[in-house]
Amino acid sequence: MRNHAEHDQTNHGAHGGHSGHGGAQPGGLSVAANGYALELDSTIRTAGIQQVSFRVIGPDGLAVTEFVPEHEKELHFIAVRRDTAGFQHVHPVRDEKGTWSTELALEPGDWRLFADIHPAGHDGTMTLGIDVAVAGAYDPRPLPEATGIARIGEYTVALDGELLPGEASELTLTVSRDGRPVTDLQPYLAAYGHLVALRVGDLGYLHVHPEGEPGDGTTAPGPEIAFMAVAPTAGTYRLFLDFQHDDVVRTAEFTVRTTATTPHADAAPDHGSHHHGPHAHH
Repeated sequence: MRNHAEHDQTNHGAHGGHSGHGGAQPGGLSVAANGYALELDSTIRTAGIQQVSFRVIGPDGLAVTEFVPEHEKELHFIAVRRDTAGFQHVHPVRDEKGTWSTELALEPGDWRLFADIHPAGHDGTMTLGIDVAVAGAYDPRPLPEATGIARIGEYTVALDGELLPGEASELTLTVSRDGRPVTDLQPYLAAYGHLVALRVGDLGYLHVHPEGEPGDGTTAPGPEIAFMAVAPTAGTYRLFLDFQHDDVVRTAEFTVRTTATTPHADAAPDHGSHHHGPHAHH
């Protein structure tokens, strides 16, 4: 309902290092924040499926071994190439010394790895990010079109709603299989869907969660999954929806461009966004 990045920024908005914009601030742009740092075993890799190990270093200089679980996990780990290809949401395993390990499939190119965490003793969640260079011939892919439709095998996911800069809005994703609505989605990470949004250009990270949860008596297991999301700025975003059906987690990908908001849109629809633009920065 609010993104992970927002929680931390809201709590620390009064501190000197933050701009105080609350949920308008994306996470994952820094390798270190609030005294915590993400440390990877190696930031130069070869291509292929491989084991990746990392640690979260705390203010005391030691690896953090205690975390507050968020959505059933102590840590959410995301990998995506800088061109937004190859998105992976994995669940690393931590040893008693604080070293996390997981398997990633890495193609050649520049990657960004995100750790979404809530260290015990810290008053909120935060997202740290680190760059990884994967050797080999890099073939960057153009950004997919903003069609509002994602197809994964026999599944189709339709996106409805507009992403607004600096303002919360509802996004609804509707899952169907072979043209029929899916009404028996399985809970995944304490929800019927798990949505990550990344800002194209710097991969600013927003971690949003659906309205309602399985077993609350009002949230249906599909076909619709509703989310509240805030775009930190105008621009283009990539959305990645994880959902589980028939015991398999699948990922639907979307390209979304923000739409301008203005009170004059109804009176002058042709010029609303134009008039709004200059005032957005005042």
